[in-house]
Amino acid sequence: MTERTETFDDAAPVVTSSGDGGLATERGEGTEGATPQGGSAAATRVLSLFTPSGHPTLGNLLGALLPSARLLETGDCVFGVSDLHALTSDHDPARLRERSLELAGLCVAAGIDPARCVLFLQSNVPAHAELAYLLESTAHYGEMQRMIQFKEKSARQSVVRLSLLTYPALMAADILLYQATDVPVGADQAQHVELTRDLATRFNRKYGPVFTMPRAVHPPAAARVMDLSEPTAKMSKSIDSPGTVFLLDPIDVVRRKIMRAVTDSGTEVVYDPEGKPGVSNLLAILSACTGTPVADLTAGSYGVLKKETADAVIALLEPIQRRYADLSADPAELEGILRTGAERARERAAGTVVAAKEAMGLLSA
Repeated sequence: MTERTETFDDAAPVVTSSGDGGLATERGEGTEGATPQGGSAAATRVLSLFTPSGHPTLGNLLGALLPSARLLETGDCVFGVSDLHALTSDHDPARLRERSLELAGLCVAAGIDPARCVLFLQSNVPAHAELAYLLESTAHYGEMQRMIQFKEKSARQSVVRLSLLTYPALMAADILLYQATDVPVGADQAQHVELTRDLATRFNRKYGPVFTMPRAVHPPAAARVMDLSEPTAKMSKSIDSPGTVFLLDPIDVVRRKIMRAVTDSGTEVVYDPEGKPGVSNLLAILSACTGTPVADLTAGSYGVLKKETADAVIALLEPIQRRYADLSADPAELEGILRTGAERARERAAGTVVAAKEAMGLLSA
């Protein structure tokens, strides 16, 4: 899902819950690349969604948005803003609407061209919630309860919403709805994609071959951007930190944050994430922004490194901010993009939902 967007080991067993609450192992023989009901073998189709849980950061740009834009060259791409996922915790409705539109606009501004892919708001395609319930009816309680993100997030909340427990079924629906073959994911989402494979395998065996079996893909290594003020922690869009560079920060603020970045003892500019996390973070950002391998970067001092990194980040952000400003000045353009994207997504999703319902024994209208 990005928030991401939504990694499997093709040789790994599919782990599910047995009837007694223990673990049972099913292997996916005969289901890899299963042909969807009523269709033909799918060509490459990439699926990635991004959750509007905060203002997008430089880390989101380098780790998700730009890599997604590059995937437009590889096949049929479906991208979305997973606003339904944001309902799993307490939220402000007005802020959710604002952040959803902001994220959609930044997707376009970062190069996710709606003329070359499907780009939509998840909540504008009712089939996501409909298929999620069918998959909830395929999933086991034990599977949901064992999800690492559920354990971690529920431990931090005094009141836990039921949707936090069941949203992995929604994430699985996001993937299976469009018969996605390739799902770019980070390590933190690997378990969710494994569950998607579990559910697709179980459904196809029990009811018939409705879902294409997706696989995780690992795009070329994207920068893991750390907090500039605490370089041992990942840069987060949901934590207020002076070391977070937001994509819509004024340019002078961007430069100031980078120039104030925490470095390390000593004076040698060398990539050593363990011994020099601050300097290594700046080198990783500079490399991601310029396309120059870290090993080929040279900077005589920490001050020079900070200036070069700030210049590179600003050169990357300025055209994105200009494009976003154009979209903001003409709200009808973004609204039209999302309306068209939702229509295309609904058309693609309809056949999958009908096939799944019929396979489960539900009567067509």
